[in-house]
Amino acid sequence: MAENQRPLRVGVVGTGAFGRNHARVYRDLAAEASLNVQFAGIVDADKSRAHSIATDFDTRAFASIADLVAAGVDAVSVVVPTVAHLAVAGELIQAGVDVLIEKPLAATLSEADELLALAKTHNRIVQVGHLERFNPAVRATLPLLTKPMFFEVHRLSVFTPRSLDVDVVLDLMIHDIDIVLTLVNSPMKEVRAVGLPILSKKVDIANVRLEFESGCVANFTASRVSTERVRKLRFFQPRQYVALDFSRQDVLVLTVDQNASTVDDPFNPAAAVSSALPGIIPFKPKVEPVEPLRAELLSFLNAVRTCSTPGVSLAQGRAALAVALQIVKTIGEHSHRAHLDELTSGVS
Repeated sequence: MAENQRPLRVGVVGTGAFGRNHARVYRDLAAEASLNVQFAGIVDADKSRAHSIATDFDTRAFASIADLVAAGVDAVSVVVPTVAHLAVAGELIQAGVDVLIEKPLAATLSEADELLALAKTHNRIVQVGHLERFNPAVRATLPLLTKPMFFEVHRLSVFTPRSLDVDVVLDLMIHDIDIVLTLVNSPMKEVRAVGLPILSKKVDIANVRLEFESGCVANFTASRVSTERVRKLRFFQPRQYVALDFSRQDVLVLTVDQNASTVDDPFNPAAAVSSALPGIIPFKPKVEPVEPLRAELLSFLNAVRTCSTPGVSLAQGRAALAVALQIVKTIGEHSHRAHLDELTSGVS
């Protein structure tokens, strides 16, 4: 059988809340004969959980990464705590396995650079798990770009005990940092940031202002102690406003056109916008609904099969991490100047 025709054997290391989702999607992909994928198995430090997940998703629980590799796995999702990314992904890369590493890429830039060096030395495919890149609303937005100059981004979640090994910038905001870096495509010039720990020892809520060399400015708010769940990004470019809702997978575009006629149709949702704002043309681009994780894993497996650059490269993952870590540093400096670190030192 030709190399590109043989089944691609996949696995998951780390089966916590999100690792379980990777296992679910791999199980579903393996059930589609046309995709030629086999779900080889999983590894988790919690053996009981590993066996439970393996049972739920019709695969095998291995005692170690070495055992998973020995079973002939080709590609693996690394869904362990960030501090373990280098150790786990490094072992797989050196064993000749292609990997998808969940965001953030690593705990430090030096660790990210080690991963870059390992991938280059061993000629392995490594994709970074910036899931929102595969949100169909983001994909529908890309063709609309001209010259984005101002972003307003909100990502709010209710508190859960997951991902408390990193602060809200590396947990939630990094999704939007990656998206904005992709859309702006300009070097960063300045960072201003403030953040506070609320229910954990890490920063739980943060507000950030980034300015880019292009002149674009982006404001970010991220919270994991909100009473509601919000995932929205809005930006302005010459004569146009674009609003993107990640959760609803929806995009609304308002374009200035002084020659535009008013829409007069009570059954058309855009009519209210048009009648209230003469000269504004509302438009909703077609968005093909898809689960972002499925799209992300299909993109990863395609890169593995074709030995091509993955949808989110190591370099892009490092770039998002670099900005996120600069934000974390700036928050720390602000807290020190404002003596906030003294007020929050007792947070448990």
